[in-house]
Amino acid sequence: MVRVEVKWQKEVFKDLEVDISAPPAVFKTQLFSITGVAPDRQKIMGLKGGLLRDDADWGSTGIKDGSRITMLGTAGAVPVAPTQAPTFLEDLPEDQQDVTGLSKYGAGLENLGNTCYMNSTLQCLYGVEELREDLAQYAAASLTSTDPNATLTTATKSLFSSLSTSAQPVPPMAFLLSLRKKFPQFAQQAREGYYMQQDAEECWTNLLYVLRETLQGSSPAAGSAVERLFGVRLAARLTCAESGESLEEVGTAYTLKCNISAEVNHLADGIRLGLKEDREKTSAALGRIAPFVGSSQITALPPYLTVQMVRFYYKADVQQKAKILRKVAFPAQLDVFEFCSPELQAELKAPREAAKAAEDAKAGASKSGSGPAAAGDAAPGPSTAAGPADAPAPATMAAANTPPAASSGALTARYELCGVLTHKGRSADSGHYVAWVKQGDGRWILFDDDRMEVREEADVLALAGGGDWHMAYLLVYRAVRAPQAAAALPEGGHRAASPVPMEEDPKAQA
Repeated sequence: MVRVEVKWQKEVFKDLEVDISAPPAVFKTQLFSITGVAPDRQKIMGLKGGLLRDDADWGSTGIKDGSRITMLGTAGAVPVAPTQAPTFLEDLPEDQQDVTGLSKYGAGLENLGNTCYMNSTLQCLYGVEELREDLAQYAAASLTSTDPNATLTTATKSLFSSLSTSAQPVPPMAFLLSLRKKFPQFAQQAREGYYMQQDAEECWTNLLYVLRETLQGSSPAAGSAVERLFGVRLAARLTCAESGESLEEVGTAYTLKCNISAEVNHLADGIRLGLKEDREKTSAALGRIAPFVGSSQITALPPYLTVQMVRFYYKADVQQKAKILRKVAFPAQLDVFEFCSPELQAELKAPREAAKAAEDAKAGASKSGSGPAAAGDAAPGPSTAAGPADAPAPATMAAANTPPAASSGALTARYELCGVLTHKGRSADSGHYVAWVKQGDGRWILFDDDRMEVREEADVLALAGGGDWHMAYLLVYRAVRAPQAAAALPEGGHRAASPVPMEEDPKAQA
């Protein structure tokens, strides 16, 4: 590593670290992350050999500590290339051809050295279509902004765009540099000099924290995209046995915790345990710290529910996060109705009944073999129009199966599994992470860094733990909504999670 000074326009960046063991293309990507000037628009001067080439040998450039480098180039959108004639698959270079047929599901991510924790996090978040749409609309306040939040969000937007268009694995170099700049703990190195493995849940939490700050709606009422998509409103009621005091607290979490004990065998058991509260607080009546116990209830549900399997704990004797290997089964369909407050349960009753009626009607139609096509086979005449006295007319049946407008598209507290981040190994800071993401056509795709494979749902549900193989660490569930009415209200026929101030430290949500 050498430290240099880079002058760009009126700005001077001092003590920039340059990894001379990596090609100059990496240095250009580093400059892009702090200036917004794309690498192909950079002209770097001040070193031997003229303009710095992407594949130049650092040894021939004369670079050393204190070197002064000048960069020319303007930040901003790259000019749109002229329209080209259609290119057929067989005419493309071999490295650009989608030989697997999986590019419609995205692309793999190259491992840049113990970055599987980051790659699996990004692939699970890329599977949230609404988040991709919000990122596509994001524009930094200034193209030359050096705000690390804006830089990281811009890098995420650019990376997601590359995943949607590339037929080959994408190197997430700009994102990695931006992540390490904002959160230096992800740049931790071992004594041997290589970058260390990190905890995927910490990467998930920190990235969502940044996106919550930057992906704000067009008005204060619109709130944050992360709040709208992932925020779970909770209300805790705590009681002090010594004084009889009761306290109520409300807040927003972005993951539910599935705590794991010897009695926990299923996901619902762990969530129930995770909602229990046992903490010490100041008692006004006693004038000192006292134990309070109680539990939390959900008061507002999000479109996407994230559950963390709390499998790691700090083991002091070895000074690392040890892993709980116990098998904890999780379902393809999760119902969190029992964890909701009575008020929210009352709101959910109508949407749940509408969803149940639609399912029963669909099952009945499937069982009888009737449907729109069958109904149109023969039009009954006057002599056959009348049926048994207790048989409802078709119009009456249709009305019965049509949900009221207030329930149309509303949340039901039921969720379907759409993403799983798994870990293989005995410590959160070692081993290997991969992502399993359900696509719009129902297929499950395994993202193992740059490799993509089609898997069955049974393979995903087998990731419950109990051995040294991959086991679920983060689960992502997508809301199952009540059916749409003929004249549906705008989305939001349910209580939406309203913004609540978030702790500055993203680990406060852990």
